[in-house]
Amino acid sequence: MSGDGEGDPAAFVALHGAALRASGVPARYWESLSRKLRGEVFDAGDYFGIMQVEEVDDEEEGDEEMEEQLKKKPNPGNGPCFKVIVTNENGLQASNPNSVFLIDHAWTYRVEHARQQLLHVPGLLHRMANLMGIDFHGEIPDEGSIEQVLQEMWKYNQTYQLSQGTAEEKVPVWYIMDEFGSRIQHSDQPSFATAPLFYMPQQIAYTVLWPLRDLETGDEVTRDYAYGETDRLIRKCVLLPWVPDEVLDVSCFTPEPSDEYYQAILAENKEKLPVVINPPVYSKDKVFKVFTDIQQVLNNLTHPRFVFTDSEGEADILYNFSHFKDYRKLSEERPEVMVNQFPCENLLTVKDCLASVARRAGGPDGPRWLPRTFNLQTELPQFISYFQQRDRRGEDNHWICKPWNLARSLDTHITNSLNNIIRHRESSPKVVCKYIEDPVLFAREDVGMVKFDIRYVVLLRSVKPLRLYSYHVFWLRFSNRAFSLDDLDDYEKHFTVMNYAPGVTLKQVHCEDFIPLFEKQYPEYPWTTVQVNIFKAFVELFQVASAKPAPLGICDYPSSRAIYAIDLMLKWDTSRDGKRIMQPQILEVNFNPDCDRACKYHPSFFNDVFSTLFLDEPDGCHVTCIV
Repeated sequence: MSGDGEGDPAAFVALHGAALRASGVPARYWESLSRKLRGEVFDAGDYFGIMQVEEVDDEEEGDEEMEEQLKKKPNPGNGPCFKVIVTNENGLQASNPNSVFLIDHAWTYRVEHARQQLLHVPGLLHRMANLMGIDFHGEIPDEGSIEQVLQEMWKYNQTYQLSQGTAEEKVPVWYIMDEFGSRIQHSDQPSFATAPLFYMPQQIAYTVLWPLRDLETGDEVTRDYAYGETDRLIRKCVLLPWVPDEVLDVSCFTPEPSDEYYQAILAENKEKLPVVINPPVYSKDKVFKVFTDIQQVLNNLTHPRFVFTDSEGEADILYNFSHFKDYRKLSEERPEVMVNQFPCENLLTVKDCLASVARRAGGPDGPRWLPRTFNLQTELPQFISYFQQRDRRGEDNHWICKPWNLARSLDTHITNSLNNIIRHRESSPKVVCKYIEDPVLFAREDVGMVKFDIRYVVLLRSVKPLRLYSYHVFWLRFSNRAFSLDDLDDYEKHFTVMNYAPGVTLKQVHCEDFIPLFEKQYPEYPWTTVQVNIFKAFVELFQVASAKPAPLGICDYPSSRAIYAIDLMLKWDTSRDGKRIMQPQILEVNFNPDCDRACKYHPSFFNDVFSTLFLDEPDGCHVTCIV
């Protein structure tokens, strides 16, 4: 039996109905679509043809209006102009249930694999160059042609992502439609719509094409490249890859979002804020029952004043791996139970929120300790204006696109291509941050001067008053190749997270060994001074993140405690008095970080964490109070 029940329409709808409804594919086409998918029927050639449009000769004293129209035509690529027209002598009726067509995909890939596939998949570069109008006549892939395809592909790319699977499997997939699909031009009043559909029985994605009105022979097949965008300015921005324009008249000023923005985030997270409670008081010799699903805690917490329980109902401390939601119920029924997270802490741990609250410290440009950041969903025009202004001034324009809420550098891309960044907005919610073009580097004997980042574990004991500790040990991660502002898709040159990549060298240096090596390389910058500035940035971040009441700030809930991992880099900057300084750059704040290395090399780690957070006994622990 096939996966959709040997042609049973109900089985097809059960598998694909939700996706078809979400994409707006009218139900009258579903049965025909099911049949075409099952039989792999690609019958678009019976109804449509690709037509080459002659370019206007610059020297002809022709119709100036026609020439202007052709200049504006958003034909993807550099080569000749094409369009798709209806060739069937009877035209096409939108009411006909068979007026739905499949478009095959010429190339499906993830961005980080694109270059390698163009290099090694036989015939791929040749096909893509032809499709994009790029000259390539050789047999052997050359870097110049590959680079051109990597630039031009953002005019052709479409995207989808799987809703199930591991974090890696959910990373957006990009695809380029076949020659027929890629020739369909843009129109603000499109004659057709398209949508990707992942066909479960074959585990293959196709693009579905259907008419939005009746068409006659000779009518053009068009689609809206900015489908779903109704705001005129946003449409203009989204269409820039095909219709180049300037957005310099838009202010790049990005004030902190409104209170309603934070209210909406709270509602979306389904988090219920606690009622006001009095801070619980515990006897000095109380032994606390800990309920946890974190193996590192179960294996390493040995302090005599903590015992584990399998019953959540009798626990004094809930130390959960996943996010806690119903603080209201907990505060009403068991206010004395402590929990290892704070309501609204996502304002720190989700990248778009981090950038928003940080503006309280540094104004619209953000503080000096955070790279300039824009939310691509809500601040696209401001970003494009800022990019184009920097371009005009000849300033560095390398940026890093990051998903709001993924770790381990997944779906994270470095680029200096505006088209690339604009199109990445379609895949999943992202921020774009100024890439640190002048990082402080570390000399690796075997490699040269490489990027490195630093992870500090901080312990938040309370919000009001703000009590924040830093664990004495910090962790270092290094790139594997010497840094330079090129080969932007070379993971081992530009990224430092190596412990999840198979077959990749993981360079480890303990912080006690790192400090003398660092000071030998940079004798004018003693680590104690560098660390003072790092801690100043941490303090300022937590101050602004808790400066407003929830949900505009981290909630002051007396029974909350938390540990976070803060990842940062150092960049070269100039102080106000003209001195060259190492400026900390906070990259992200992680909830419930992986503490495997901490436990392995420092067995007392969780004893120190629990003593500081839950017993209020930091003395004798490997922690420093920083506020």
